[in-house]
Amino acid sequence: MHKPDHIGIIPDGNRRWAENNGLSREKGYKSGLQPGIKLYELCKREGINEITYYGFTMDNTKRPSTQTKAFRKACINAVKMLSNKDAYLLVVGNTETKMFPNELKQYTEDRIKFGKGNIKVNFLVNYGWHWDLRNLFNKNENYRSKKKVHNSLKSKKISRVDLIIRWGARKRLSGFLPVQSIYADIYTVDDLWPEFKEEHFYNALEWYNNQDITYGG
Repeated sequence: MHKPDHIGIIPDGNRRWAENNGLSREKGYKSGLQPGIKLYELCKREGINEITYYGFTMDNTKRPSTQTKAFRKACINAVKMLSNKDAYLLVVGNTETKMFPNELKQYTEDRIKFGKGNIKVNFLVNYGWHWDLRNLFNKNENYRSKKKVHNSLKSKKISRVDLIIRWGARKRLSGFLPVQSIYADIYTVDDLWPEFKEEHFYNALEWYNNQDITYGG
């Protein structure tokens, strides 16, 4: 089986899941933690080299404060849980606003090795595609600078994504790593993220194995 080297994860549907289960919307984020760890374990088992989780975006912070507090706390707890695993952890996001959790700033400069390392894990926290791309070209040098695009990204330490899996039935990227995702294949799961099952992951791998991957060639 041809497996992806790098998988991007868009864990959508936490709020809808909470409402479907008679809970307030902010209660759904906590229920997304265990699925994230289960998915990490599956990726490690299958020899995936890199995973990027979509935590929350700068646009998400426009939501009610009860929800922003909840998803910020969930991201902090997710990183704590991953720190007990074998991973090279990197957090990428705008640290210059108050919405970025102070507890996670220590993971934003360089990858931190936990346990045996084994797999790169990226976490997008207070991430925005516009924030990521804003340094593509120096204003004073204009386009004549001929800078390498990838080296100008805020997310330059994250490699190209091969497969993106999105839960919650929606079929959009929602600003997820626009440069690294340029040739990514996108697989969508109808179930909501807290309803994660192993078969979602393996169905995505099987689907990916049947794609004609040419990178434009």
